[in-house]
Amino acid sequence: MITIDGSFGEGGGQILRTSLSLAAITGQELTIENIRAGRDKPGLRPQHLTAVLAVAEICGAEVQGAEVGSSKLVFRPRRVKSGRYEFDVARIRSSAGSVNLVFQTVLWPLAFAERTSIVTIKGGTHVPFAPTSNYIEETFLPTIARMGVPVFYRMERAGYYPAGGGEIRAEIPHVDEIAPVLLVERKASVSVELVSAVSNLPMNIAERQMNTGIERLRAMGIEPSTEVVEYPSPGKGTVFFISCAAGNVRAGFQSLGELRKRAEQVAKDACDEFERYLSTNAALDKHLADQLIIPMALSEANSIFTTCEVTQHLITNIAVVEKFLPVSFRVIGNLGEPGRVERKS
Repeated sequence: MITIDGSFGEGGGQILRTSLSLAAITGQELTIENIRAGRDKPGLRPQHLTAVLAVAEICGAEVQGAEVGSSKLVFRPRRVKSGRYEFDVARIRSSAGSVNLVFQTVLWPLAFAERTSIVTIKGGTHVPFAPTSNYIEETFLPTIARMGVPVFYRMERAGYYPAGGGEIRAEIPHVDEIAPVLLVERKASVSVELVSAVSNLPMNIAERQMNTGIERLRAMGIEPSTEVVEYPSPGKGTVFFISCAAGNVRAGFQSLGELRKRAEQVAKDACDEFERYLSTNAALDKHLADQLIIPMALSEANSIFTTCEVTQHLITNIAVVEKFLPVSFRVIGNLGEPGRVERKS
């Protein structure tokens, strides 16, 4: 049995999700202790518990400690089975927990199941500290499609904090192998699309976000394509998203509306992050970098990429993956600075 210290590194839910995915794939029994020990609300929160129960369902696992607030989990997986699955974060407790973090947890085990699986997940699609559905569709999925994992994904309705109520549907195909990542350089010329969206709020909020974004990008010498849209949702919310394409490289930058946060500031936050990324010439944004560690480790070939920022998330994810699989990673660069990541068998 593999034992993981959940307080290690960044000490968040990512340790749990990566461990669950790899336990299901490898069939190795798992104990996680000190789950989210350093957080304001330590232990399993509803979205983390949803991920636990989701992976347990797809692989018929025996689980101990699967309850909100639990700081220890024992997970004994069996064989992963393809099929139709539905998971709802709010089923455990009314919550806007991220559907996309649950999706990324079940994605890799189901990709190695016998047949295509169809997954529906309900909860938050646009919530803090998680990839939005825009990011999944425009950045994450195009990148893993080039690795040989072409996932169909659709957001049926948006879900924001605190109401939740969003829903996504994904079709995850069976794959035999995953191609390596070779993303070291970013082409100088980039294609950029801006999306400004609201739900159950005046459209002029989305237009103000967009106008700020257009002005900022033009100041960078970029003429973006634009889309102002209203997402169906049971709640209220806004999102501003920047999608960047440069050859085979995809990067995404998101910002969410908050109470008493001006529309102009929402757009400015995403633009600031995008501008920092452009200044580095690195291929991957800092979030995609840690999200690609699992498929890189599952590939039979070696991989390499550059990222605009080496994060604690990245370092932590690598350490967890190396516990499960006979691979090693080398990170060149300091925390908070641009870096290079190499994976070798």
